[in-house]
Amino acid sequence: MDNLRGALLMVFAMAGFAVEDALIKILSRSVPMGMVMICLGAGGALGFALLARRAGVAALTRCFWHPMVLLRNLAEIAGTAAFVSALSLIPLSLATALLQTNPLFVSLGAIVFFGERVGWQRWVAIGVGLAGVLVILRPGFASSDPKALLAVFAAFSLAMRDLALRHCPAGVHPRQLSAWGFAMLIPIGLAMLAFDSGPVRPGLREAGLMLAIIALGMGGYHALTHAMRAGEVGVVTPFRYVRVVFGFALAWAVFGERPDLWMFVGAAIVVGAGLHTLLREGRAARRVAKAAA
Repeated sequence: MDNLRGALLMVFAMAGFAVEDALIKILSRSVPMGMVMICLGAGGALGFALLARRAGVAALTRCFWHPMVLLRNLAEIAGTAAFVSALSLIPLSLATALLQTNPLFVSLGAIVFFGERVGWQRWVAIGVGLAGVLVILRPGFASSDPKALLAVFAAFSLAMRDLALRHCPAGVHPRQLSAWGFAMLIPIGLAMLAFDSGPVRPGLREAGLMLAIIALGMGGYHALTHAMRAGEVGVVTPFRYVRVVFGFALAWAVFGERPDLWMFVGAAIVVGAGLHTLLREGRAARRVAKAAA
């Protein structure tokens, strides 16, 4: 295991995703989100299908119809559509902060839907993290924005995707899953276009942004996969929270956003609770591995 390499790959992946988020927000000003979803889905699916073929893996197999694979893909549709919509409607810093609830929803989903047994410390971490969400959202205050719930729903849906992934057949190649996940964005993009103003003809600037978004999305997925393989999960996974740093920096530098004190406090609570959860899961996984050895 090379933990340094794994950590650097995770940081690279999170930086790529943060820049991708910023570009999507910029593109949403001139291109319907449905078109962005279609282009991202088609480009990513084609790219990963070619990578799968290069690895000697068929792009489409019967495993696509496995219930857990279907659940993963449906959750991918819901999560990505919700987050892309959130990026176009709310500040980047707010969307980034709320997305960090994903590990908490993974823990909660494992308990509720898969019957996982956890100790009181995990329950406390989940409760504290959700309290952090309330600090960020501040429901009932004039500054609260109901559209921010889209980012919370995105975090929940992507957590369901991650849980379903744990139960996918062992023979499914990561590049197959990536290709299928990107392909699922095409139908939801078409549906979004049907309720929007329809497609527009992108100029060179918009086309360049779309290509950059596709490249960053694929690069981020690729780096994330290799990060988890290169190092120990308990060491590498906490570095996913550097996305908050990159996201807030881009929100400040590109969009002129100035998150208030409550945003920072809430984000710190969410990140702290998530880190506690990830570290405890990492220790538990190592104990299981040692017992099985």
